[in-house]
Amino acid sequence: MSASAKLPVYMSATDFLDWEPGDGLHYELVDGEPRAMAPASTIHAYLQNELGSLIRNHLREHGSTCQALANPGVTPHLLSAHNIRIPDLGVTCSPITPGQATLPDPVLLVEILSPSNQAETWSNVWAYTSIPSGQEILVLHSTRVQAELLRRNAQSAWPAEPEQITGGNLTLASIGFQVAMNELYARTGLHTA
Repeated sequence: MSASAKLPVYMSATDFLDWEPGDGLHYELVDGEPRAMAPASTIHAYLQNELGSLIRNHLREHGSTCQALANPGVTPHLLSAHNIRIPDLGVTCSPITPGQATLPDPVLLVEILSPSNQAETWSNVWAYTSIPSGQEILVLHSTRVQAELLRRNAQSAWPAEPEQITGGNLTLASIGFQVAMNELYARTGLHTA
């Protein structure tokens, strides 16, 4: 795509999955509009890789059929024909098959929050709450040691506010996973309070 070429004004999820922008950027589809995603900061990328590796290892060690994927496409139930969001990590316990364009039935979705993408991240989190299979949504901060966790309750409702985690352990009940916050952030240069 040339510098003067314009992005499509409005796309369906099907059109988006077939779309080849050719500009080297990564996009997600938000309410029918392709939205370019900025490259991740080094701390953002570190946290994505570290947590993804810890979760993958945990799932394998426990013989789980669940899989952790980086940057999977997910389809929110809300306006699904015009939305493909891209979380930093996703976990599904449904089979993954060749040729699938989006992650089936995610149980856990993770976003890493940077100062430059706060509005977009929380917009995605809101969209993720409409996914019927979703059990937890984790938002990790990349400028301080902090996690914000949304977990469905016994009645399948989402809480009004996320649980704030700044120390101790981060527990992801959806996959039986736990990690100390200071261990997760150990090599970031950020310190627990």
